[in-house]
Amino acid sequence: MEFSTLMPAIAFMTWKHLVMIGVGLILIWLAIKKQYEPTLLLPIGFGAILVNIPFTAVLTQGSGATEVVGALDVLRDAGIHTELFPLLIFIAIGAMIDFSPLFQKPSLLLFGAAAQFGIFITMILAVCCGFNLNEAASIGIIGAADGPTSIIVSQQLAPNLLGPISVAAYSYMSLVPIIQPPVIRMLTTKKERMIRMKTDANKKVSRTTLILFPIIITLLAGLIAPSSLALIGFLMFGNLIRECGVLNSMSQTAQKELANLVTILLGITIASTMTAKEFVEWHTIMILCLGIFAFVFDTAGGVLFAKFLNLFYKEGNKINPMVGACGISAFPMSARVIHGMGLKEDPNNYLLMPAISANVGGQIGSVIVGGLILMLVPLFV
Repeated sequence: MEFSTLMPAIAFMTWKHLVMIGVGLILIWLAIKKQYEPTLLLPIGFGAILVNIPFTAVLTQGSGATEVVGALDVLRDAGIHTELFPLLIFIAIGAMIDFSPLFQKPSLLLFGAAAQFGIFITMILAVCCGFNLNEAASIGIIGAADGPTSIIVSQQLAPNLLGPISVAAYSYMSLVPIIQPPVIRMLTTKKERMIRMKTDANKKVSRTTLILFPIIITLLAGLIAPSSLALIGFLMFGNLIRECGVLNSMSQTAQKELANLVTILLGITIASTMTAKEFVEWHTIMILCLGIFAFVFDTAGGVLFAKFLNLFYKEGNKINPMVGACGISAFPMSARVIHGMGLKEDPNNYLLMPAISANVGGQIGSVIVGGLILMLVPLFV
């Protein structure tokens, strides 16, 4: 009996399979050793190992009467192609977000728009690199550091790129503590990084305001960009569960059990697209490079916008430019990183509240931009 019959997995293993297994091991190492978004990177990394062993049972094998459907293919069809998993994640994220800090300084919401700058620059660059407009838009949205939005946009506009775009979005989001600090230091002076921002912790936000906010945002988003309703609507529904005051147990379930369960399923299902045949290609490397470009320029856009606003603010009312970097959607990791950088520059400089406000604005901004891209890009194709 031939060796390929006895040990088909070993016999048909190629260098591409080994590369992808190595990628999986690196993601697992980052999740465990460095604790970079372990809830995402660990299932993605382990899933990458599962799908890159030849003839793996987790993927569909055979065809016709001999076809055996793989478990990850079932999950992909049910949770990714229908966009169910990303939307359920949005409910969980909405239930985690407290919008009250944003009402203390509403102007910080603008950073949620300014920090999307890199998305559009990257779209132009991706088109110049040979990607079509649908693919370029899907690649650009990586810069928002919003995994669910990236999945939904790429699933609708460029499903052939879903794998590398999803992995890039979640990987770069988990690497916020590594990517953002050097970009911020490059664009700011020590004096700027030491700016203290006034916050009014005693300013109370009424329960009625917090309840009406998700409803109003949903209505406005629906009227302006109906295609964004799946994104913004599920996010705001999760927040309404949190703020209504009569569904506390449901809110806790959304924040914990729902978030953990769907994150596990989403992570390992994304890995089903990380096969050696589809992933170890030149276009994948280009997507990863363009994704980091988008991420860096989104961060830079927020910082530079803060510096621009400071030209019109008097001393004592200036914005710490580092807070502008929180306009991306990596909530709440980016806010924690900026707060930590502020404490390193000045042990008495507490930037957490304004950073959280800008970060919340970034979450809203990325979802709205995703909806606008889904609405506008098909008109030009």
